[in-house]
Amino acid sequence: MKIKVLWVGKSRDPWVKDAIDEYAGRIRRYNPIDLIDIRDEKGAEAEEMRRRECERLDKQISPGSTLILLDERGEQMDSPGLASFVGKQRDSGVGELIFVIGGAYGFSEEFRRRGKLLALSKMTFTHQMVRAFLLEQIYRTFTILNGEPYHH
Repeated sequence: MKIKVLWVGKSRDPWVKDAIDEYAGRIRRYNPIDLIDIRDEKGAEAEEMRRRECERLDKQISPGSTLILLDERGEQMDSPGLASFVGKQRDSGVGELIFVIGGAYGFSEEFRRRGKLLALSKMTFTHQMVRAFLLEQIYRTFTILNGEPYHH
């Protein structure tokens, strides 16, 4: 199973870039992963920004992929729960699992209906921080699935 992570906007902060590189490298020891920046929209009303960004995101989504949208209104899982979900996707033959982090105004309602909504926390984090947190959790998922001691 291939994993793809899409996010709107560039990773700007050096510590975020370092964390992304660190955890992407760790994940690749277990599973292929692609990280894709999607150009963010500027200078439009919020709804128009969401629509345009979601159109760009849509171009990166293959038919038949399982789509996980990070959204503050989504389901919360603990780390073993996420590992169980990813393991079930892998074991059921899903070819591509795509995690998506939206732009500053999130996703359009139409786009939200296309995927499973996942919240990392009830707290609000910057989109930059969420990138690092998500990749750490994906890495943790693979250590759990492989019975390794990283998660204790």
